[in-house]
Formats: sequence, structure tokens, C-alpha cells
Amino acid sequence: MAGEDSPVEDTTKGDGPADVIDRLDPVVLHHIVNTLGWPDLRPLQREAIAPLMDGEDAVLLAPTAGGKTEAACFPLLSAMAEQKWNGTSVLYLCPLKALLNNLAGRVDTYAQWLGRRAALWHGDTKESQRQRIRTEAPDILLTTPESLEAMLIGVKTDHARLLGGVRAVVVDEVHAFAGDDRGWHLLAVLERLERVTGRPIQRIGLSATVGNPEQLLHWLQGARARSRTGRVVAPGVRLPAFGGGTGDDSEKAAVEQLPRPAGEVELDYVGSLENAAKLIAALHRGEKRLVFCDSRRQVEELGAALRAREVTVFLSHASLSVDERTRSEQAFAEARDCVIVSTSTLELGIDVGDLDRVIQIDSPDTVASFLQRIGRTGRRAGTVRNCLFLTTRKDTLLQAAGLLLLWARGWVEPVLPPPEPRHLVAQQLLAVTLQQHKLGDQLWDQQWNGLAPFDRSAAPLLRHLTDEGFLDTDGGMLFVGPEAERRFGKRHFIELTASFTAPPQFTVLSGRTEIGRMDPSVLTEERPGPRRLLLGGRSWQVTYIDWLRKRVFVEPADGGGIAKWMNGGIAGLSYALTRAMREVLLGEDPPVSLTRRAEACLAEQRESDAPDTVHPGGTLITRVGADVRWWTWAGYRANATLAATLQSISDPLQRPTDCWLRLREDLTPAAWRAARENVGENLVLPDVDRRAVRGLKFSAALPERLAVATVAARLADFEGARAVLDAPVRFEYHN
Repeated sequence: MAGEDSPVEDTTKGDGPADVIDRLDPVVLHHIVNTLGWPDLRPLQREAIAPLMDGEDAVLLAPTAGGKTEAACFPLLSAMAEQKWNGTSVLYLCPLKALLNNLAGRVDTYAQWLGRRAALWHGDTKESQRQRIRTEAPDILLTTPESLEAMLIGVKTDHARLLGGVRAVVVDEVHAFAGDDRGWHLLAVLERLERVTGRPIQRIGLSATVGNPEQLLHWLQGARARSRTGRVVAPGVRLPAFGGGTGDDSEKAAVEQLPRPAGEVELDYVGSLENAAKLIAALHRGEKRLVFCDSRRQVEELGAALRAREVTVFLSHASLSVDERTRSEQAFAEARDCVIVSTSTLELGIDVGDLDRVIQIDSPDTVASFLQRIGRTGRRAGTVRNCLFLTTRKDTLLQAAGLLLLWARGWVEPVLPPPEPRHLVAQQLLAVTLQQHKLGDQLWDQQWNGLAPFDRSAAPLLRHLTDEGFLDTDGGMLFVGPEAERRFGKRHFIELTASFTAPPQFTVLSGRTEIGRMDPSVLTEERPGPRRLLLGGRSWQVTYIDWLRKRVFVEPADGGGIAKWMNGGIAGLSYALTRAMREVLLGEDPPVSLTRRAEACLAEQRESDAPDTVHPGGTLITRVGADVRWWTWAGYRANATLAATLQSISDPLQRPTDCWLRLREDLTPAAWRAARENVGENLVLPDVDRRAVRGLKFSAALPERLAVATVAARLADFEGARAVLDAPVRFEYHN
């Protein structure tokens, strides 16, 4: 595959007598042919040349391993040579340090073709390497938005000198930013960077298939989106017919005409993680297998079970040390008959060599995630993309079937920024004051070029920061105040550089070697016998706990051990996925290979569960004894919205689920109709546990009511809730 693996010849040439490939610098073209040995570029790489060399903004869409890095680098290097860009002129931003590490050598090789240089700067980069970058600016700087923020506000870096010549920014895995608070942070930092450069910066996003590519491009363009030119480049990518909404019949009809996506997919029901380990150990021997789990605990338990069966196994997840993960990923890339078990850390474009097979334990929560995972296979000539689902519970089998139903229809989630990022506005007000040392109290909003919500609409929040001492004001100027120093000032305000929170964890050490990090609850919960941990797929006995420094010293143990981490963020499935699960219960099978076990389990659910949980004409309210449930099949966020909206009839002690919510035990059909009529068109934001606000980074800089309102807005799904309220309801009461 051109750009990642073996070359793929494309005989489609550009319009007219001149071939678009001839716009590339002759030296770049020479090395593509003679150094890389490619007979031609991929369609994506061809189509990206003209817009990128013309300075247009773009989103380049291709599956994993689709050659997106080269599609961005070759035209930008050619423009760099043609227009004689000097100093650091290109930034290459990634969401993960591991992805940057993986790309740095490749990008630097391409840069060296032209006598240019690429360098790496992130949280693990040594100070000596950073100092070299400050004194000898590379042409391409690979970094993260957090490190870019640190360069802007840090005292060691002359950001105007280092970053003042930036002409273009490449945002790899742009969808991973856009659907998260890191996306708001990225946009705000890019606007501030344009203030440093004094010119618009070309913005290029690289992404796998998303449900709303045009919106993603518009989002990436930031404050000047209306005045910028830009395009989505996606040759050969089957863009989704829709991405979001309520999944009504017209949308369903639109996508059912699409051909089934390519790839061999099998869905199995194995009943337990232990059975999954038996199957993985017995099947596909001699092959290189990547197994995805959706929790660190599952990764650890499956890794230990495979190791007990003498399978060569490696592990990768966010709580393993950098060295431990790097060792695993390198060893896996070089081995053949082996398994690597991972969370989503290996979902993005980190290269782990040629894979034979992807195995999914249970199910990811999104089609987009599945596309990334299946995209890790089928890269060698003569192979196809493949994925084997091994589900361990009835509910995860149903979820996997629903997900594959959406995938087969060509549906992909839209990437939408989280609403009302007031905490990020507070962070940016503090960060830009640090960067400038002082800020005009009437001109502060110019720092983001009018980008909402960092514009004049943030004035009330600015007043709050001033009133509470986060900012000081004197003579028409704003300065960082004592409260900001107290809350965020440690280690040169490093807390201000990251938009996400990390729960407190203890570092686990064997001698001087760091194994990883573990949730403190594993160390405090009462358990009989010696305290043992499961980390890196191996058992460890705790020998000493340094509570002050949050360190745990361990030594190898023969077996046993607990793996546990607290999950952050908002749990729950989307409206679209939960509705697809409902369709499966009503008889719809995904067009993939189903094992006899999977068929039998789905048949059992349709026979025993479906009559009491789904109604083909709408929603179902059931009573069994005192338990009254409204089976909405609307997803967690829509159900949380409905529970808050219908407080007069919903159980105040419940926690909504993906599929149903509990109503008052004395509910009658008449009371239901009255409550429904009282709602009218007025839906209500979900109730928020005050403890949930702690997971909102910089919430300390917000008034509590605004912090609560921010979390509530992110819990809401008004569109899904409205669709459910408008559907017919049937009552099934059993004593």
C-alpha cells in the first residue's frame, strides 16, 4: 500500500496533458519512485496535491493505513521548497505521544530528501532535545496541542521565534480531537498561534471515515471558516449517507441501497473471558493477532489467561508504563505467532507491523471505532480486512449485532464537539494572560480572532475570574491572580496545558522498573490473604506502599491478582446504536457470519426477552410487581433527558440505562398521558450528580451552577428524547 505498506498502482491521471503529480518537487518525486519504489501514488495522495500546494484547508479521508501521512507530507514539502519556507513552517499534531513517536522517523526521512529536518516535542521529550529545537528550529515539528500550549505560555521558549514562521498545521486523527474537549483546546491554541504568525495558517486534517466530513472541515477552519477555501478529499471512500439523527425510516432506506462494506466479519458468543482465551489460544496458530478489549481490566485478565495457556502475548493500555508498552509493541511488530491485547490505545494509526487478524472482545461503542480496528488488517497484498467478535455476555452480543447492522448500512457517527465548553474558556483566559504576561481588559477577545465561545460572550466568565482572584486588574490590564497561582501554578502552570483530567493512580514498581499505574482502590479494599495485583498480564505481590509518593513496590507472584481502574467520562450507548439493538431483537440480523452459538443466543433473546422489552410499533411500559420500566431503546443520554423531563412520573432514585428507565410504581396509563401532555415541547436538561463536576477540568475556575450546567448539557440528547416521546406507547402490566 502506498504510504504504509506495498505500493498500489493507480492509472488515473489528472485532467489535461499535465499530470498533477508533476507539481511535486522533482526531488520528492525522484525519491517516491527510486527510494520508496512506488510505481504511482494512491488516489488520495494524487488528489491532495493541488489543494494542499495551493494553500487550501482540507480534510483527507481514508481508512487506516490509507497513506494519509504521505498525502499531506509530499505536497507540503514541495510547497516548502517552492516557496522557500524557513524555520519551523509545518506543525504535525497528533492526539497520542505513541503515534508521534511512530511517525517521527518517517516524516524526518521525507524531510531529509530536501535537506530539511523534522523533530519531536511532547511530554516525554528530554530537556536537552527541547533546547536543541529552540536553538536549531526544525522545518517540521511533531507535537501535541498540550505541548504547543506549553510552548506558548512557558518562559523557556521564545514562541515568536520558534513558531512565528508556521505556514501549515497537519492534525492527524482529527476526529479524535473534534469529538472531545481537546478539540476546543486545539482550535483555541491554533487561533492564538495565528496571532503569533500574523497570518492565516493552512489547516489540514487527516481522518478515517466520519459521518459528517464537511462539518469536520468547517470546524477545523475555526474563526475564519467562512472566508477560507477548503475541501474534503476522499477518493474511493464511501461517505456515509447520514450520521446521527434519530434513524427514521427515510434515513434507513437511504443507506440500505448501499453495498455491504468489504471485509470478513464473524460474530460469536463464547459466554466468558475464559472461553475467549481458550478459543484464541486454539485458533489461528502461527498468525499475528491483535485483540481489542474495551477496558484495562479485561486486557489484563485476558492477557494473564492467554499467558497461562503458553501463548506468546503482549499487552498495551494507558496505565502501563511507556517503556512497558513500547517493549510490547516492538516485540509484537517483530514476532509472528503471537497475540497483543490492547484497549483503544492501538486503535489509531500506530504501526505494529503486518497483522493477520483482529479479534474484538465484546463490542466497541461506536462504528467509527470498529472501522479503525478492522482497518488494522488486510494491508498485505492478497489479504482482506477481517474481524472476529467474541462476545462474553448476552447484552454485548446484542450490542455487537446492532453495531454490525449500522456498519453494514454504511452508517458512521457524526463527530460533534462537546457543547458549552465554559471550563475551556476559563482555561484559555488564564493561559493567554500567562502567554502575554498582561492582557487589555477591553481587547482580550481578539486573541482568538472572534472564535466562539472564546469571544465577547465570555465576558461574564471573565468577570467571575476577576471577582474570584484568578485574574487581577490594574490600569486597564489583566494579570494572573493569586487564586490561579494557588490552583494551577505548580510546575510553571503545567496543569493549564491539558484539557483533560486523569484520576489519581499509584505507580507500580518492581525494583527500579516501572510496570505501570493502578487505581488506589485496589490497595485500600479489604481482601483476604496477601495483596496481589494483575498488571502487564502478570501477577505481582505488594511488598510496600509509599502512600505519600503514591508508589507501590511489588515482586513477581505465581498467580492471582486484581486489576481495577476507575472509568471517567459519561458512560452509555448512543441513540442510533441502541435503536439498532432493538431492531436485532425484532428479528433483523447483521449481514455477517454468525456462529451457531451466536444464532442460538440471539434466538433465545428474541423468544424470551423481546416480548417483554420491545414493541415494533413504538415503546413499551411494563410492570412486573412493583417494577415499572419504560423500554425506550433510546440510549443513555436520551433516557437521562427523559427522566429529568418527566420527573412527576419517573423514579427519583434511578440511574437511567441505555434501554430503559424506571417509572414510579403507582403509575397508571392516565397519569402517563397527563405527564406527557404537560411536557409539551419543553424538554429538560438531565440532573447532574455534583461529584460529576470534578471530572470537568478547570471546573474550579467556574461558578458551580455553570459547571453543573456544562455537565448537564453534555448529558442531554434532546433529539433522541423527542423521538421517543413522539412514538406510540403500549402498556404491558403483569402482577
